Amino acid sequence: MARSIAFREALREAMSEEMRRDERVFLMGEEVAEYNGAYKVSQGMLAEFGEKRVIDTPISELGFTAVGVGAAQNGLRPVVEFMTWNFAVLALDQILNTASKMLAMSGGQISCPIVFRGGNGSAGQLGAQHSTAFEALYANIPGIKVVSPSTPYDAKGLLKQAIRYEEDPVMFMESEVMYGDKMEVPEEEYYIELGKADVKRPGTDVTIISFNKMMKVALSAAAELEKEGISAEVIDLRTIRPLDMETILASVRKTNRLVIVEEQWPFASVSSEISYRVQKDAFDYLDAPIRRITAADAPLHYAPNLVAAALPDVPRTVKLVKEVMYLKK
Repeated sequence: MARSIAFREALREAMSEEMRRDERVFLMGEEVAEYNGAYKVSQGMLAEFGEKRVIDTPISELGFTAVGVGAAQNGLRPVVEFMTWNFAVLALDQILNTASKMLAMSGGQISCPIVFRGGNGSAGQLGAQHSTAFEALYANIPGIKVVSPSTPYDAKGLLKQAIRYEEDPVMFMESEVMYGDKMEVPEEEYYIELGKADVKRPGTDVTIISFNKMMKVALSAAAELEKEGISAEVIDLRTIRPLDMETILASVRKTNRLVIVEEQWPFASVSSEISYRVQKDAFDYLDAPIRRITAADAPLHYAPNLVAAALPDVPRTVKLVKEVMYLKK
């Protein structure tokens, strides 16, 4: 059986189910308890689990991240919520220098099974300091995994997997503008393995790769292209590190063309890594150069017209696909 639930409800179900199953799991972060979460993801969890397992923290990302990392290294399985990943840069020392490195530094003796999660990327007119997409930055760090789901179904399955099975730190990146998105999610328990991309739309003429909220752009572009007789295969990465190159390469070998849509800045981005790997392992299958559409190489401004100009959209994605297919119109 399945029922329609919102993205925030899927995340809440994932955390609550794992907390009921394992008393070592707990949630901490700013406003997660008394206020029911900044985006109401943790609504009702304080009433069910109590203040020892749903913990409001001070506005000190470095401080409460350090508490979570220490707890994970001592046998607990924390979920640490950042109100936005833009604030998590304050805690980067703990994530980079402690959480990601301790397994190696301890000779395999001390793992860090912790999930960091929260809103990521642009959510409209929030200004430059609250609008950065961080997948590429964290994916650059050995020792951690990066998840960036686009649907409630994927979000629940991936978060349950991260909390229950992953022994490495997991960066779980959501989107503030998707918390209200709804879809059918099974009532039965399920998990989604990290590192497995999903072909959201099969196609034969061109491969479009994306993740997180840019999947809406990719899928809408594919629908527009279909009206003109162009069959686009759309792949949702879901996990940025590790990358599912098998799925990507299989698609490119079929379609012979690749367009990547992402919200990152262009330099050293997710699309940069994918482009390198595809040209290395599937060069002879490419009938056109790999193309990409990213965020502008600049801080995101507040003005709505500048936000629209800076982020990928459907018309520019359609235009790019036509270019790799050498269509003039």
